[in-house]
Amino acid sequence: MTDDRPFPVPQDRHYDPKHHLWAQREEATGRVRIGIDSIGLESLGEIAYVALRDVGTSITRGESMGSLEAAKMTSDIVAPVSGTITDRNEAVLRDPMLVNREPYGAGWIVEIEARVWSEDAKALVSGTAIPGWAAAEITRLEQESESDG
Repeated sequence: MTDDRPFPVPQDRHYDPKHHLWAQREEATGRVRIGIDSIGLESLGEIAYVALRDVGTSITRGESMGSLEAAKMTSDIVAPVSGTITDRNEAVLRDPMLVNREPYGAGWIVEIEARVWSEDAKALVSGTAIPGWAAAEITRLEQESESDG
């Protein structure tokens, strides 16, 4: 189920193509777990610090829900869905490198009670569109790396 390219991109979630975050909805609860995808992590480098908004904070898609400092840049963590933050990954706050080590597992960032998942999901890449998007992003990243070097 995982792309065998150098940056795995599991097919069982949705991706914010601009901010390189993944969103995975738990059908039973309606909550959406969010993390940073492996392609985005390659651009960022090692995560040194993560700050997140508080549980109970209402977030609108496209709004900052926190920030991070990484080897290559400092960046806002932009919400891929609208809703209320229901959980923050305290382990990531204590050990930001967990995001790099396990981006699709223990390195998740927040959980959000989605307000309009069906609408927000339309703006995210999912299903059969994932491999083509991932391949294009990996190619873009490789080209940028070559032009920088």
